[in-house]
Amino acid sequence: MTIDDPRVDENISELSRALAKVDDPLLIKSFLQGLLTPAESADIAARWALVKELEHKVPQREVARKLGLSLCKITRGSRELKKENSPFKKLFDSLSE
Repeated sequence: MTIDDPRVDENISELSRALAKVDDPLLIKSFLQGLLTPAESADIAARWALVKELEHKVPQREVARKLGLSLCKITRGSRELKKENSPFKKLFDSLSE
């Protein structure tokens, strides 16, 4: 599939609905580890780590140095966090509930 394939949205939507129904973090973790390659898992983990760092007000350049990520990825994460009703922020905040 390519990024503009309508099946991408269809499958992401379906997967989102399925994960939203599961109240078992270990099952979701096992599922993600089975679905993703080790490199994809590391990339997603790094992106989540950058969101956490930004939420804790760590400067972008320090996040880049600390996590070995490009400033472009960090800027993108920062923009996502600043959006009104940010899904990134909502997920982050849900951890403290």
